[in-house]
Amino acid sequence: MKRNQPKVDERPGSAGTLGALGGVGGHVGAPHIAIVKLSALGDIVHALPLAVAIRAARPETRVSWLVEARNAPILRDHPAIADVIVVDTRGWRRARSPRALGAALAAMRAVRRRLREVRFDAAIDAQGNLKSGLVTMATGAPLRVGFAAARCRERANALFTNRRIMPAARAHHVVDQYLALLEGLGIPAPARPVFDLPCDPTAESRLDDAFRSAGLKPRDRVVVLNPGAGRAEKRWPTSGFVELAAAIARAGAGRVVILWGPGERTAADAIAGGGAAVLAPATDLSGLVALLRRASVVVAADTGPLHIAAALGIPCVGLYGPTVPERNGPYGEGHRVLRAPNARMTSIDAASVLHAVNEILT
Repeated sequence: MKRNQPKVDERPGSAGTLGALGGVGGHVGAPHIAIVKLSALGDIVHALPLAVAIRAARPETRVSWLVEARNAPILRDHPAIADVIVVDTRGWRRARSPRALGAALAAMRAVRRRLREVRFDAAIDAQGNLKSGLVTMATGAPLRVGFAAARCRERANALFTNRRIMPAARAHHVVDQYLALLEGLGIPAPARPVFDLPCDPTAESRLDDAFRSAGLKPRDRVVVLNPGAGRAEKRWPTSGFVELAAAIARAGAGRVVILWGPGERTAADAIAGGGAAVLAPATDLSGLVALLRRASVVVAADTGPLHIAAALGIPCVGLYGPTVPERNGPYGEGHRVLRAPNARMTSIDAASVLHAVNEILT
């Protein structure tokens, strides 16, 4: 085995690679593969090149993606994904009343029946925890590819796979680590990952209308600021965004648009309140993609919108505190990353962020 190539740990008796899969699942015809990546939004975006690479190598392969309900829209209409199968573990865990529990159990049985009816030839567990391992096992696929136990988020995940991959030492970014799983199917990783985020014409039209209403013109350079993040310790202070928006407006460097999601409206209003920025319209995931396509640069912490923008090829300024940009930074070239030396987001100053924005815009 060549140095820096992924290591494959295969249990005796496991199924073969993709080239030998036709009919392994009990049906005749093209292979059917499940990708299990349930959450979170940024991680799902990072895993998209898996589906694209499989279809590029074997165009006849049917790829299904198993995902949590709230993240499913980012996958719908993706050219490499034939089916999006919702596995609403988040909703099931929240069931409390007898009626909700009954509905959750019925939904679980329905999902299990659907997975068994599909008769997958192979499944790729790109998540690596106990929950995803159980879902991967539920596919009934004879070939189940996942990470070696040492690279799983929860080591017990390795109990549910029968071909385990140790990514090469040089695979620092999570995108490259996900692509290493292709080795379990006998498919080489692509030289250049492709994300192919779908374009929703209806969402694009709505965003055109919203930008016109806000006085934003096609020739304007648009600086999108995203103050939200999934965890409080990953958020840059609102005061930093207020200062940054004002500085960009004073310099005439671009029109500032403040992105916001559920629970983030108060912070967005505070940033836009001084008149230096425009508040983005409320968006669903398709609308979010459409808005980010219009950006000249995106400033955000380690969160879904940052990774969507990077996947679209939009230059980003990533703000990092407790997370590691080598693994989770904006993927690709042309980005700037600022990491707090003490892992505290409050240590990142607005002047440094402004400098990074200006480097991209000039």
